[in-house]
Amino acid sequence: MWVLLGIAVIVAGFMLRFNPLLVIMASVLTTGLAAGLDPVAIVSAFGKAFNDTRYVSIVWIVLPVIGLLEAFGLQERAKGVIGGLKGATVGRLLAGYLLLRQATAAMGLTSVAGHAQTVRPLVAPMAQAAAETQAGEISEAEREEIKAWSAATDNVGLFFGEDIFLAIGSILLIVGLLDQYGIHLQPFQLSVWAIPTAIAAFLIHGFRLWRLDRRMRAGPTASGGPTE
Repeated sequence: MWVLLGIAVIVAGFMLRFNPLLVIMASVLTTGLAAGLDPVAIVSAFGKAFNDTRYVSIVWIVLPVIGLLEAFGLQERAKGVIGGLKGATVGRLLAGYLLLRQATAAMGLTSVAGHAQTVRPLVAPMAQAAAETQAGEISEAEREEIKAWSAATDNVGLFFGEDIFLAIGSILLIVGLLDQYGIHLQPFQLSVWAIPTAIAAFLIHGFRLWRLDRRMRAGPTASGGPTE
C-alpha cells in the first residue's frame, strides 16, 4: 500500500499550487522508492518513457510554424475574411466552430484543432472581427472575453465530442474499469450513449452563444458590462 503515497503527493502538490511538472516528478519518485526501486531504475524508467513517446516533441516544431504564420499576417487575413461577410456574428461563428470541433473529435481527430494551433491564430481573431462588425469598436475587456469564449468553445467541442469515438482513451478506460467489476460493455455501447450528451452540450453552449450575440448587439451599456 505504500506505493499509493504517490497519489497523496499529487493531491498535496496541487492543493498547495506547486509546479505541476515538479509535483508529478515527486509523485513518481515517491512511488518508485516505495515500490523498492533504486534511483537509477527510476531515472531509467523516465528515459524509457520519453524514448517510447518521443513524438511528443513534435509540438516544438508546430509552435514555431504557428508563430511564423502569425508574424506574416495570418490573424489579419482571418479578420479580413470575417469582416467582409454579411451577417457574421460572434455567436454564429463560434457555434459553427463548435459543430466542427465536435464532428472532428467524434471521428477521433482530436488534434486537428486546439487552442495553440487554431483558437489563438484563427478563431479568436475572427470572433473579434465579427464582434466589431456587430458593435463597432470593442473594448480591451471585451476582446479578452471573446478570447475566453473561443477557448471555452474549443473545450466544450472536444470534451463532449471525443467520447463518441469508440477508440478514444476515456472510453477504453471506462470499459476496462467496468469490466473489473463484472460489468461487461462494448466500447460501441458507450459511444452511442455519448451522442445525446454531445447534442445537449451543443444546444446548451449554443444558447449561451446566442445570449452573447444579444449582449454584443445591445452594447456594454445595455448589457451591464462585458461579463455574463
